Amino acid sequence: MEADANIYDLTLAFWTIIMTGGPVLAIALAIGLSIGIIQAATSINEMTLSFVPKLIVVLLALALLSGYMMVELQDFFQYIFERIRDFGVQ
Repeated sequence: MEADANIYDLTLAFWTIIMTGGPVLAIALAIGLSIGIIQAATSINEMTLSFVPKLIVVLLALALLSGYMMVELQDFFQYIFERIRDFGVQ
């Protein structure tokens, strides 16, 4: 029974990581891919051309998604602290 609860807690932790980090990583991937395609089509091999727009868009995504990320992390940590409290009572 306890091993199943630990597996559930780890699954919830991994899911929280994916839900908080995934959108920002997906946005960075999309921007990097689109800029890479443009660079390949135009034969421009400038490294800052891909870094600067990606940095700006990722910072904007972090600013826009920070509320959602904090709510997800708050729910996860509230659950974990409740589990710790319940574990101490038993």
